[in-house]
Amino acid sequence: MAAHRRSAHRKPKQRPLTGSAARTAATLALAGAATAGSVTGAGAAPAEPAPTATQVRAKVDRLYHDAEVATEKYNGAKEEAATATRAVDALADEAARRTARLNTARHALGSLATAQYRSGTLDPAVQLALSSNPDAYLQRASYLDRVGDRQNGLLRGIRRQVSQITRVKARADQETERLAARRAELREHRTAIRTKLADARKLLDTLTADERAAYERAADARHGGGPSHADRSAGRAPVAAPNSRAAQAIAFAHGAIGKPYVWGATGPNAFDCSGLTQAAWKAAGVSLPRTTYTQINAGARIPRSQLAPGDLVFFYSGISHVGLYIGGGQMIHAPRPGAPVRIAPVDEMPFAGATRVA
Repeated sequence: MAAHRRSAHRKPKQRPLTGSAARTAATLALAGAATAGSVTGAGAAPAEPAPTATQVRAKVDRLYHDAEVATEKYNGAKEEAATATRAVDALADEAARRTARLNTARHALGSLATAQYRSGTLDPAVQLALSSNPDAYLQRASYLDRVGDRQNGLLRGIRRQVSQITRVKARADQETERLAARRAELREHRTAIRTKLADARKLLDTLTADERAAYERAADARHGGGPSHADRSAGRAPVAAPNSRAAQAIAFAHGAIGKPYVWGATGPNAFDCSGLTQAAWKAAGVSLPRTTYTQINAGARIPRSQLAPGDLVFFYSGISHVGLYIGGGQMIHAPRPGAPVRIAPVDEMPFAGATRVA
């Protein structure tokens, strides 16, 4: 009986498949494996190939250019914020002066009212003018015709001062709002610049040492770099400037050769592109606006064929870069972060226009 139970629970042997049955089973197994593989890989996106060194260099160049565009917008917003700050301060001073004059007028009226009170002749209109609520006085200004000539003049003066102070305060509020908007722009452009420069550094860090060196050499070549141009004494041959001011501007720019590019800087130890041209012409006694897109309108536009030493030369469709022309197809400019002020050919960037300052 025990042997029978053991044999009843024994697993039956599976006979090997042969012929068409074997082929069918193999086909099903392969199909199942293929299906399983496709399901497993369905949710996984293919990995993006790493950018080539050429692609990295192109992206870095674009980021540097975008950072320079943001820098000029930052410079413009900074200049406008400074103007708005001066306007707010001036309006605050004006409001204080007018308030002082109002207080003087009200004091004079108070003295007159005191004299009238002592003599028992205090007029109701004077009482109204001395009220702590000027609006109530202004609304009921019809009482003016009930006071004497002196009182009439004092009351009109008070009314005029209150009205002027109200206008000054309204203008101050507008300028304060404008200042807040410019400061918000400053923060936005500052963040954009820092982000783009950080992204450029990260991309450069993906290059090998040889690739990085090759990029720097190519960038230097595009912007006129090289050992001789990095030295402040480079290119100091006499320049036939059209006038003494242009000669002074060029002399200043020569003295800046080798100093670092720093966005937002106007010297004396570092410059961005428009900061350099502004400082150079300031040394010649000429005040230029701060940004590339305002400097291009700071003088007479001239064609490229008529360039003379001292002219401002501008590049890119957005007028985002500027240099100081020194003759012979060369300029002095502040190229980009990591590249100091140097001499460069004007045909290495997309030419956008030129302006003769003086």
